[in-house]
Amino acid sequence: MGINSFVSSSHHRLMDDARFEIIRRSIVEAPVIMKGEYPYFIHPLSDGVPSQSAELLGAARDLIFENVDWSNVDIILGIEAMGIPLAAALCLSSGKPLVVGRKREYGLPGETSIDQTTGYSKGAIYLNDIKEGDRVFVVDDVVSTGGTLLPILQAIDRIGAIVADCWIVFEKGAGMDFVRSHGDWPLNSLVRIKMDGDKVTLLK
Repeated sequence: MGINSFVSSSHHRLMDDARFEIIRRSIVEAPVIMKGEYPYFIHPLSDGVPSQSAELLGAARDLIFENVDWSNVDIILGIEAMGIPLAAALCLSSGKPLVVGRKREYGLPGETSIDQTTGYSKGAIYLNDIKEGDRVFVVDDVVSTGGTLLPILQAIDRIGAIVADCWIVFEKGAGMDFVRSHGDWPLNSLVRIKMDGDKVTLLK
């Protein structure tokens, strides 16, 4: 499912779902801190604090799970750190194997190093066990600048694997549009938000 069809149909359907409202309500109530000039919201699905309820994680998992064609997926890629809980939950629900994009280098054969820059940090992410021809489902918690997601999707392409689908819980600012401008990957998000100073505002 591509982003255009999701926004025009599935997104409006999800907005009427009680599980969707759980996530929307929780992000509006999230505290916000400043990292320099960068407003950073703190949320259980993106930070692991405050404590993450089974209801909240289950809502995100189920809303994503029900909108993915799992017959078209070979492997789930969760991005460290907070893509891991969602990826693990989706692994159990779908029965698909899971690999984690780590911030630690292992030096295994075929390991791919990716430079990534977010709104507040720089570093590297390492992909292992993604092979040519693999149909990869990518999941992460937040896209803000696109500085993590874009190089990961490009690396999957370079490996010769296929981005079968990609889901983000919180689409913040213009980062997803930046990623979309660089390729034709299937990109989807559950909740679109923007920052108004120290407040989180929901977008339709």
